[in-house]
Amino acid sequence: MLTRLKFLTAGESHGQGLLGILDGMPAGLEISEEYISVHLARRQMGHGRGGRMKIEKDFGEIWCGVRHGKTLGAPVGILVRNKDWENWTKKMSVSPVDDEIRTVTLPRPGHADLAGVQKYGFDDIRNVLERSSARETTMRVALGSICRKLLEDVGIEVGSRVIEIHDVKDENPIPDGVSPNQLSEIADASPVRCLDKDREVAMMQTIDDAKKAGDSVGGIFEVIATGLPYGLGAHTQWDRKLHTRISAMMMSVNAFKGIEIGGGFGGAEKFGSEVHDEIGHDGEKFFRYSNNAGGIEGGMSNAQPIVLRMAMKPIPTLIKPLRSVDIHSKEAKDAHKERTDSCAVPAASIIAESMLCFVLADALLEKFGGDSMDQLRAHMRATAKY
Repeated sequence: MLTRLKFLTAGESHGQGLLGILDGMPAGLEISEEYISVHLARRQMGHGRGGRMKIEKDFGEIWCGVRHGKTLGAPVGILVRNKDWENWTKKMSVSPVDDEIRTVTLPRPGHADLAGVQKYGFDDIRNVLERSSARETTMRVALGSICRKLLEDVGIEVGSRVIEIHDVKDENPIPDGVSPNQLSEIADASPVRCLDKDREVAMMQTIDDAKKAGDSVGGIFEVIATGLPYGLGAHTQWDRKLHTRISAMMMSVNAFKGIEIGGGFGGAEKFGSEVHDEIGHDGEKFFRYSNNAGGIEGGMSNAQPIVLRMAMKPIPTLIKPLRSVDIHSKEAKDAHKERTDSCAVPAASIIAESMLCFVLADALLEKFGGDSMDQLRAHMRATAKY
């Protein structure tokens, strides 16, 4: 779904580390390991995270594609080392080992375990669960941070907040005049990335109750982007539509089960006159009286804020596991237990920001082009409409 940018991630949850390559970035973008690691740290926070976050302190090492603080137009390579690797050197060794390694044979409902071993013919679920772990999203945030920096350099901001955990909802609107970066700064100060302090307490209690019961909870978060010009994406073909590309990227993330753009499902029970955003003109530019479309019409950005909501299911690895069947003996037993979070919704909102950054940076480069940041800015000054 990306046309100008390409990225790949590699690595296992308990392997030596995570590798990532981002290709297609223009030359001259200022980027640093410190900038990337700020957003990696944001991904690690949140009430309900498990023991792994106490071990790892993720840091993105730039290995190539950047010189003297600026991109070269070449592929950018990043490495994030797993500190927990020291405890897994034999279990996850690349080379054969003489020690007997205990196999995982009890698939977890809701995880990739059973489908993965059936697909590849493995006799050990660890061969699946290591790569299907949400640990992989660490590298998505690292690479997505480079895309975020490009967007920020041309006046586009992406932020998020949590609006629901389990059945506790924060129904307050975002305060007027708060930019996406400011929104994230406010949300980051909350253990659950919620704006309402009363709802924050209730959300934390719900997470704690689930953890005590050996359970997990999901939720819903909102992602906002502002500063976009008209015309990112296209109406001319299905795979060029901006909402198609956003949806594909978002739904590629573990545990994301639903997406709404703008008014989303709420529009299904309203009349057209209540849903479509009326147009005005202030003497200089067009404006809208509302933003029910969520910033996208006909597959293109319409210069209004892009507003998305994502639903995340509860994490499938439970302290009190569900029923399962041993893949070897076919005996009924409880599912495999792995170190887990009771809630990762706050972290998921940061991952979603990065996924949106990939799409918007790609669509921006597709529309305006340029081999360098100077060229991109010049093209936007000449032709961008807001």
